[in-house]
Amino acid sequence: MPRPSYVIKVEVRDPGAPAWRFPRQKTMYGGKHIAVGDDVYVFASENEGGDGLVARGVVTAARPVPRVPGVARQTPRVDIEVRRVAAVARRLGRRELKPSATWGDGRPETELNFKLYRQATDKIVGVSPAAAAFLAGHFDPPNPAGAAGPHPRSPRAGGSSGPSPRPRGRTRG
Repeated sequence: MPRPSYVIKVEVRDPGAPAWRFPRQKTMYGGKHIAVGDDVYVFASENEGGDGLVARGVVTAARPVPRVPGVARQTPRVDIEVRRVAAVARRLGRRELKPSATWGDGRPETELNFKLYRQATDKIVGVSPAAAAFLAGHFDPPNPAGAAGPHPRSPRAGGSSGPSPRPRGRTRG
């Protein structure tokens, strides 16, 4: 059985960092079950000036935050650490997900729009295998060397988004 996948929408101060620490994160939609080894898609929160999906990572540490004694209703919170495994190749954020607003239509885009943007708060959410596959489609396949980072032709690397119609001064050999 595949490991569950999660999305974190949070302020990301350095979207290009090799790893992040996200303390005291609110959880919803099963996000409190996040664990070491789980895949996590990192959204730089547009509420904090971010651009939406910036990376895919793997959870390297996860700890529940103790509840405050005497407070009846509390949203579960967790501390997590994430190691980047891939940089995004295609933009995905509020603007791209907003048209997918027919709740209950079963589309992964709608699930993501509902879980991430129906409430403006930053959070960790669990996502379905279909939503995880949709998110995975926004990343280039792993390069042969296995190094994280943008594919040489990805827009974030400054290259074109597809094969060049004609050579640009390079020869193959």
